[in-house]
Amino acid sequence: MHHSSYEHMQDLVTRHLDPQQSLSVVDIGSYDVNGSYRTLFRQPKWSYTGIDLEAGPGVDVVLTSPYRLPFASGSVDLVISGQAFEHVEYFWMSWLEMVRVLKPGGRIFLIAPSRGPEHRYPQDCWRFYPDGYRALAKYGACDLLEVSTDWERNHPDPHSQDWGDTVGVFRKQRVGLRTRAFQAAMRFAYRLHKSA
Repeated sequence: MHHSSYEHMQDLVTRHLDPQQSLSVVDIGSYDVNGSYRTLFRQPKWSYTGIDLEAGPGVDVVLTSPYRLPFASGSVDLVISGQAFEHVEYFWMSWLEMVRVLKPGGRIFLIAPSRGPEHRYPQDCWRFYPDGYRALAKYGACDLLEVSTDWERNHPDPHSQDWGDTVGVFRKQRVGLRTRAFQAAMRFAYRLHKSA
């Protein structure tokens, strides 16, 4: 993790979260490679669960697929993910899972690169811009509360200068039957595609 990504998450935590309120947090892509967001979520009333595809430092739950999260629908207050979406081949399927497990009114803090060198882990598929986050908000029936992108290479940390991040805060809407049916159909179509 580059330092600028940690700073972005720290800023979101400071501005959006109340340490006096209970909070369940799921971190998608939590494997500690040069740093972890876990240290930002050590408040007594907060519970943090780090998930990733491999066991290792920072990982509490090992996934068998990035497209199926082992949490009940509407059970999580906050889903965070930083420097993971560029590695997920079908990130839109992971996105729908993130929204599924989120409580209505819950939030997603998403940080993904807008630029940076290729870093295959095991693949490096995508870069993200504000319009991409707007599309994700529509697709997942979320409100995009804020979005920003690092366009300039002016970070004081030399390891962060090559990287630009797009940072977004999403809030899950209370969705109707039509939206839930559409999301379920998309998940079903993907599973059919994978089994074929």
